[in-house]
Amino acid sequence: MASTRVRPREAVASRLAALDLAGLRVARTLGHTPGGERAVRAYSTLGQHGALWLALGAAGAALDPARRPRWRRATLSIAVAYGVNQAIKLAVRRPRPQLAELPPLIGTPTQLSFPSAHAATSAAAVHAFWHLLPWVPLRGAAFAMTLSRLYLGVHYPSDIVAGVLLGATIGRMGDSR
Repeated sequence: MASTRVRPREAVASRLAALDLAGLRVARTLGHTPGGERAVRAYSTLGQHGALWLALGAAGAALDPARRPRWRRATLSIAVAYGVNQAIKLAVRRPRPQLAELPPLIGTPTQLSFPSAHAATSAAAVHAFWHLLPWVPLRGAAFAMTLSRLYLGVHYPSDIVAGVLLGATIGRMGDSR
């Protein structure tokens, strides 16, 4: 008689995958309205390739000559976070969520999901710009950008967590102090 015993590592992986899927389903269904979806889609589009944060850094460097070196270093860390994120994404090759009953609400440049570049660049921006910009609005904007990807159904929660951890680590290196 063959053993049907599940190994502990496989059991944990299975539970985590189930939690990831459940979290995605909640985010993809809770609080959705047509107007909300349009607004979140428009905001999330600003974060493609880290564009919002890179533009903010470039504007800061142009408009704040006294702190230009700090703006440049902070902005470079966001670009690095994006580049490292893309390298990891290509290595891991995790496909984006595919829920037949809940299709994604926005197109994506690739079908690779892990880690989230929106989350990585947003977390990098928070940690790199925190001495240059008001803290609360910066965190709020980054948090909204990060969660937009779950709301739109293009990332699993674990993609977001990994992106935030990656971006925070790299963003600290570009700390604007």
